[in-house]
Amino acid sequence: MSGTGWTRHSEQRGEQCGARRARGRRRTELSAVSDEPGRARGWAAGLLRWFSLRLRLMLVFGLVALTAAVSASAIAYWLNRDAVLTRTQDAALDEFRKSLKDDTDPLPSLPTCSELREAAGRMADNTQKYEVLLITRTKDAGSCPAASDKGLFTLDVVPSSLRRAVDQRRQVDKGNTAPYHLYWQRITLGGTPYLVGGAKVNGGGPTGYMLKSLDTERQDLNSLAWSLGIATGLALIGAALLAQAAAATVLRPVQRLGEAAHRLGEGHLDTRLRVSGSDELANLSHTFNRAAERLQKRVAELSAREASSRRFVADMSHELRTPLTAITAVTEVLEEEADSLDPMIAPAVQLVVSETRRLNDLVENLMEVTRFDAGTARLVLDDVDVADQVTACVDARAWLDAVELDAARGIVARLDPRRLDVILANLIGNALKHGGSPVRVSVRTDGDELLIKVRDHGPGIPGDVLPHVFDRFYKASASRPRSEGSGLGLSIAMENAHIHGGDISAANSPEGGAVFTLRLPMDTSRIASDGAEDEDERGDGGARRRDPGPGRSKGTGRNEEDRP
Repeated sequence: MSGTGWTRHSEQRGEQCGARRARGRRRTELSAVSDEPGRARGWAAGLLRWFSLRLRLMLVFGLVALTAAVSASAIAYWLNRDAVLTRTQDAALDEFRKSLKDDTDPLPSLPTCSELREAAGRMADNTQKYEVLLITRTKDAGSCPAASDKGLFTLDVVPSSLRRAVDQRRQVDKGNTAPYHLYWQRITLGGTPYLVGGAKVNGGGPTGYMLKSLDTERQDLNSLAWSLGIATGLALIGAALLAQAAAATVLRPVQRLGEAAHRLGEGHLDTRLRVSGSDELANLSHTFNRAAERLQKRVAELSAREASSRRFVADMSHELRTPLTAITAVTEVLEEEADSLDPMIAPAVQLVVSETRRLNDLVENLMEVTRFDAGTARLVLDDVDVADQVTACVDARAWLDAVELDAARGIVARLDPRRLDVILANLIGNALKHGGSPVRVSVRTDGDELLIKVRDHGPGIPGDVLPHVFDRFYKASASRPRSEGSGLGLSIAMENAHIHGGDISAANSPEGGAVFTLRLPMDTSRIASDGAEDEDERGDGGARRRDPGPGRSKGTGRNEEDRP
């Protein structure tokens, strides 16, 4: 066989077309994904919110390790696969080329079939263990395919694309010194991979094909893939262990910081963190401890000031009660003798009487507020017919002509009747003074709640005043600071509602006027028992007093809130 111009085809065209179609599908899928990147990011963010920080850290470590291990394993596998297959096919093709030249040169130009079979058998007796098929024209002008193994290797096994490439005659020039070349292709027969190669002898001679099994190489590559898979799994386990160690190192101080912040938020101002090391987490612990120390000092100062203020108000109120009692007695005597006084003195006496009552109401309100602030206000429960209670409150203050009552008899609630009277007196008095009659009081039940609405027909409450109507000492008009009220009535009503476990809301009615809605539980026994247990825990013995509150003395119980 003459000439040295041997070339090799890499893969068949069908495989190349399949690869191009696969790349096209991947590009289509990528473009479809890129159309909605925001939605994908939103889903990813939503999923991450369901995982704890520890789990997310382990997932990140695992994904990084898995990506690195899979990438390294894939690169190692493809490099080893290419090296193994290249080495095997180069060795087989080189030996086939040499054997084809050496064993076909002695043959005559028109050999017999037996001579071809003998030559094929000699060529198949090789170290690479491949089968051989020789094809040429014989003496009788026929074609004789001679195979070393007729049961395995026939001409039908050889792909038609490879046969056309082998039979193609190329023009000889400076860049191509031989008309025929060696070509190869990988195929699969019965699930076993094979290497098929073929060439035509230059200068005249038979056409030869070889068939070599690549099953050994496939087994070696499968073993390599299993090994790389096991290595990837071990890398993933190692990454999980590293993530766990990192989480324990990083997240444990963060967890302790979170627990300390939670305790600090619950009121344990002496909470401190143990500081170890000098890294960023240690600096964070130092900062937390300094902030907690300053907060504790500031709260202690504020608590001391608040306690001092409460003591001052309480002491002042108690000290004022003794002289006020004497002054009130004198003013009552003066009021009874007002008709016999000099007309020049009577207005002054009336002013003293009204101001004395106002001062007495203010002292009583301040004492009530002090009890709420000190936490000593307690409920004295009784079964109350709400309609009778509202009627008694209105009748005691001579408001029957100005108040319309819409309450069915038989609505019985277990609550503190004195404190309910205080609430009603403040709400109805506020409506009469600032809203004008008629004032409508309706009583309803809403499940397990008692619902009392007090509505007036006045101008309503301005929008900027509405959020502050229950604030202490709040006056709706700054230009009238000296109004009849002290600004404590509605706040005391709200405190009495809260101690029952209820609430009061203020709003403007669409038909005009203001509406105050009182919600109270139908049975406050559980709330009263919880308050008594809290009092016993503080060690105050759970003492209860029936001090007179707003609305018990003459002229009290009216709204203390100013509205325009």
